[in-house]
Amino acid sequence: QVQLVESGGGWVQAGGSLRLSCAASGSTFSVIAGGWYRQAPGKQRELVATISSGGSTNYADSVKGRFTISRDNAKNTMYLQMNSLTPEDTAVYYCNAVIKQTLRTYWGQGTQVAVSS
Repeated sequence: QVQLVESGGGWVQAGGSLRLSCAASGSTFSVIAGGWYRQAPGKQRELVATISSGGSTNYADSVKGRFTISRDNAKNTMYLQMNSLTPEDTAVYYCNAVIKQTLRTYWGQGTQVAVSS
């Protein structure tokens, strides 16, 4: 059974950095494409960044120039490097990925990011 395991969330002061990871469980599962989403308290889940099978990336305007999405195919892991964090980035971050072996989309369990001013 495919599971996406997220890690890397936590607390950081404004201006700091965090790197989130999203790993597909099991060595036989490969991430084709995916993205990161976030949901702040009282708000809808929103797209943060996506990466296609060809490596093309797309970002929400609010994170352009600060966040970078990437993928390590050898590790079956997707990353979100977050720099220059602001309190507005505080949210639960979820990864979403299409798995090659099943061609289905899966969601991670979410990881909390808290940025203090």
